Amino acid sequence: MDFRPTEEQAAAAGLAARIFGDLATHDRLAAAGTGSDAELWKALTTAGLTAAVEDVGLLGLVLLLEEQGRTTAQVPYAATCVYGILPVAGHGSPEQRARLLPVLGTGEAVATGAFPARGRITASPDGRLTGTAPVVPWLREATHVLVPDADRALWFVRTDAPGVRTEPVETTAPWSAGRLSLTGAPAERLGAGDAHDQVLAAARTAFAGLQAGVCAGSLARAVEYTSTREQFGRPLSTNQAVMLRAADAHMDTEAIRVTAYEAAWRIDEGLPAREHALTAAWWASEAGKRVVHTGQHLHGGMGADLDHPVHRHFLWGRQLDAYLGCGSELLAELGALISAEEPDTPDTPEAPDPADLADAPDAPHVSGTPEGDDA
Repeated sequence: MDFRPTEEQAAAAGLAARIFGDLATHDRLAAAGTGSDAELWKALTTAGLTAAVEDVGLLGLVLLLEEQGRTTAQVPYAATCVYGILPVAGHGSPEQRARLLPVLGTGEAVATGAFPARGRITASPDGRLTGTAPVVPWLREATHVLVPDADRALWFVRTDAPGVRTEPVETTAPWSAGRLSLTGAPAERLGAGDAHDQVLAAARTAFAGLQAGVCAGSLARAVEYTSTREQFGRPLSTNQAVMLRAADAHMDTEAIRVTAYEAAWRIDEGLPAREHALTAAWWASEAGKRVVHTGQHLHGGMGADLDHPVHRHFLWGRQLDAYLGCGSELLAELGALISAEEPDTPDTPEAPDPADLADAPDAPHVSGTPEGDDA
């Protein structure tokens, strides 16, 4: 494994860090409310950071999403990349790639995904979808939705198509989420075979990378606060309990990061990665909520202020925990996957009974213990 970014990936991550750092300020985030920041989204697409995902791969996208997570930037970047650009580039027909990738890259089109669908949507033989997806992130901003049907086939649906209805849904984090209702909605098929599993693994990995950034940002704010805030004449950061909480949060953040890197690297290399994506998702879900709780807790009374910047990290961390799935669900899926792939262990032949050997024709002499022979 080699997690070192390429020159192109490092350059893209550096540019993303500057754009997010300059534009995803606390005042702008507060002004955006539950919607996206149109100016920030334009800056990202104009800089080519959306279209570049096709070239920098999933590991490059994870690096970019870390930078978004550090600032909790209010743009549909992760959704457009993992449910739009990467699936179309990897599974679309030549015509679909030529038609969809340019508009997704420029931000003219915004994609999201109705994952996990849990079999709620069915497709007719002529490609019309019926069913509902209760919560779809960034649906209010989206022009296209990637929808898996009950047979795990993937379909692209336009939000302005007949038979498509969207309703706003408020979630923990301000992600412009909505409820998607389909009634015989026309759709186009995207990919075949194991495309569903590949898209799901990539999405889990990407959102785990986003969580790594959210946690890193939360921890950085906590470190800054406890280093300057004094109690009894010394900084809070000198208290052993504070140091231990921060150290645990740092280790959790690194675990999220490294498992996301490993899953992304394997997917980019074309290696089996379903278990690794589930592992990254589990760390992002379980450890992520621990880190954002720690970040808020270490701010003391300030952490209870809903307008404090650290509270956004808390909301995003909890939302990502819910979106990726609770830890027990992910572990159950991972366990089922591992057990299904393990080959059957051949039965070990049972050792023969010495008495049976002694009674057998032409059987060799079977002695007792040395002590018995001496007796």
